[in-house]
Amino acid sequence: MGNPQKVVVAMSGGVDSSVAAGLLVEQGYQVIGMMLRLWSEQGEGVVNRCCSPEAMSMARRVAAKFDIPFYPIDVQAEFRNTVVQAFIDGYERGITPNPCLTCNRKIRWGLLMDHARAFGADYLATGHYVRVDQDAAGRFHLLRGVDGNKDQSYVLSVLNQELLARSLFPLGSLTKPEVRQRARDFGLPVAERAESQDLCFISDGNYRRFLTDHAPRVSNPGPIRNHRGELIGEHQGLAFYTIGQRKGIRIAAAEPYYVIGKDIQENALIVGPQAALGGSALIAHSASWIAGSPPANAFHAAVRIRYKAQDAPGVVTPLEDGSRFRVDLDHPARDITPGQGAVIYCGEECLGGGIIDNE
Repeated sequence: MGNPQKVVVAMSGGVDSSVAAGLLVEQGYQVIGMMLRLWSEQGEGVVNRCCSPEAMSMARRVAAKFDIPFYPIDVQAEFRNTVVQAFIDGYERGITPNPCLTCNRKIRWGLLMDHARAFGADYLATGHYVRVDQDAAGRFHLLRGVDGNKDQSYVLSVLNQELLARSLFPLGSLTKPEVRQRARDFGLPVAERAESQDLCFISDGNYRRFLTDHAPRVSNPGPIRNHRGELIGEHQGLAFYTIGQRKGIRIAAAEPYYVIGKDIQENALIVGPQAALGGSALIAHSASWIAGSPPANAFHAAVRIRYKAQDAPGVVTPLEDGSRFRVDLDHPARDITPGQGAVIYCGEECLGGGIIDNE
């Protein structure tokens, strides 16, 4: 019998990555645990929740439980210079970035994958809820996780054939309750550990405070104009408003105002009634196509324009060299937001995605 295949598991001290490690051990892989040490703000008691001392200790306990080696990997500088800086730069340009897309592209399937290869690993595994299928021609397909409430294909739309060939997702066919039960079966101390939905590098979860501290320009006040161009008030910083937002505008009117746009040149917030909100088309840049190249012609598909948004049907048209695409939605969407991902689906399969442009 040959040597078992070696896999590095990205561990976080949470239930998902811990169960992923256990399942791979159970399946006979030679498993190595790695945990990324990510950047956090400075200050007493301030930590990055993805790699807090408590999370690090828990990951070590889980690794010891499965008798696998465990290595923390320091990528604080790289994380700060890529993920955090892109987040700050995006808000300064008036967009609303999704840092998880950047992190998966450049940190997890960038630096961490490089470390896995350096350890001679055949695969990198994570606790994401997605599935991968390989067809008869050897092509890899990224599929939604079985648990629709936990499916994370949106944030993994940045992957390609080479990366999928070297990635394992042991939880893709399980539901969250089943994962917690497996954690109990394994006797893991993380079985009931709560999840955090906030950005890991913002210690208190207050992105407005974070941006004010790290990008003071975003808190510059400016005019609020209605959809007819009339000056009706003053905002406290464009970064503090998102497309579709209603609360916090604080302008008295016969009907509620919603954020419908931003004028970066004038530093103006554009608001209007709900009827003025939304659009039927978008352009996305930095496109990634999981097949390796875009379809040759326009095609009908489902498009998700935010992580937790419902899929919206529309026609996707690849542009130029495939690095950009246009989406013409069948029905207007009220919260098309520059900086967010536009991710394309055909049934259960994720075809790829791009970043909504700020036109």
